[in-house]
Amino acid sequence: MATTRDIRRRIKSVKNTAQITRAMQMVAAAKMRKAQQAALAGRPYAALMNEVLAEATARTMDFRHPLMETREARKRAIILVSTDRGLCGALNSNLFREVVKFDRDTTLYLTAGRKASQFVARTKRPLAAEFTYKDTPQFGEARAISRFAQDLFIKREVDAVDVLYTNYISILVQRPEIVPFLPVGKIQTVTAGIHGYAEAGELSAGGAVPYLFEPDEETVLGELLPHSLNFQMHQILLETKASLKTYPTLVKAGSNCPLKSTLVHAGGRSEK
Repeated sequence: MATTRDIRRRIKSVKNTAQITRAMQMVAAAKMRKAQQAALAGRPYAALMNEVLAEATARTMDFRHPLMETREARKRAIILVSTDRGLCGALNSNLFREVVKFDRDTTLYLTAGRKASQFVARTKRPLAAEFTYKDTPQFGEARAISRFAQDLFIKREVDAVDVLYTNYISILVQRPEIVPFLPVGKIQTVTAGIHGYAEAGELSAGGAVPYLFEPDEETVLGELLPHSLNFQMHQILLETKASLKTYPTLVKAGSNCPLKSTLVHAGGRSEK
């Protein structure tokens, strides 16, 4: 039977652990805010890009681009965006459940994140390329992924490209989502922020600033369309990081419940 001294030592140990847990929770909350702010930082750039896209599209009646070519999807590429490490609950396993729904004979994979690369290799699925991205995803990293997918599509090695990633809905809800990437059926707005990709909408021309396009609208639109895809890929990477940073905050908050410890004196000793 544990002595009073043993019980006191256990209580002190639990209290010390609770202090460490609270400190870890504060660190996780700070990282989550940083990830959210990084996603929101691109909003002014997205707003300006939408203005230019809207004006160029309104002045171009019959715009054609190789990235907009629609054809029968006999072979598909999936950009699988995961985390680099575990300890994030069902974040990656939920993604991988969606992967097994695709036909491995007609699906090619591009992975971003170490866990995605390991899963594709372990399940012996065709892997075209694997990419890494930092704790704060850089635009250059997203551009490399996007350009590789665009090259596959333009060279007709694949007929369609989709992105499978974790969509940040709220601090309590992050769910796997598959979004079409190529072909670009209709040019829409680009957005920046948490769950920004799902909020893309119709372009609206007629801004306050008149635009003069050189050499012409079609040339500018042709250069801007691939860049908008690069921007969207960057937002997807930022959302994945925001979802990853949210999970430690929830775990620490759930484990930081009130702790009640009671010492029971036995043996007939009286308290003073």
